[in-house]
Amino acid sequence: MFVVVAATAVGGAFGVGAAGGAAIMAMGAGTVASTYGQIQAGKAQEDALKEQARQEKIAAEGRELERQQQLSKALAANTVGLAAGSIAMEGTPASIALESAKNIGTSEGMIGMSDRLAQAQLKRQGKNARSAANLQAASTLLSGAGSIAAMNVKD
Repeated sequence: MFVVVAATAVGGAFGVGAAGGAAIMAMGAGTVASTYGQIQAGKAQEDALKEQARQEKIAAEGRELERQQQLSKALAANTVGLAAGSIAMEGTPASIALESAKNIGTSEGMIGMSDRLAQAQLKRQGKNARSAANLQAASTLLSGAGSIAAMNVKD
C-alpha cells in the first residue's frame, strides 16, 4: 500500500501519474544501488591492493634476510680463505673488506629501494582505484538524475 501511495505522490510531483512515479522510484533506487556498489567495489579494490603491498613488504623482508645470511656465509668463507692463505689478494685486507662493504651496501640499498617503490606503487594503485570508483559513482548519480529529469519533460 505504501509503495502505491509513494508512486502516486512521486508521479504527481513530476506530473507523470502513478505508473510514471513508480518508474521514477525504480530508476532512483537502481541508481542508488549502482552507486553504492561502485563505491564498495572501489573500497574493496583499494583494500586488496593495500593487503598486496603488505604481503610484498613481508616478502621483501624475507628476501633481505636471506641475502644477509648468504652474505654472512660468503664473508665467513672469505675470512677463512684469507686466514688459510688460499685466497690471493691485492691490497690490504682492510681495504678489500672496505671496498666489499661499500659494494654490498650499494647493492642492498638499490634492492631495498626497489622493494619500497613496488609497495608504494601498489598503494597508489589502490588509492587510484578508489578515486576512479568514486568518480564512476558520481557519474552514475548524475546519469540517473538526468534520466529521471528527462521523464518529467513533456511534449
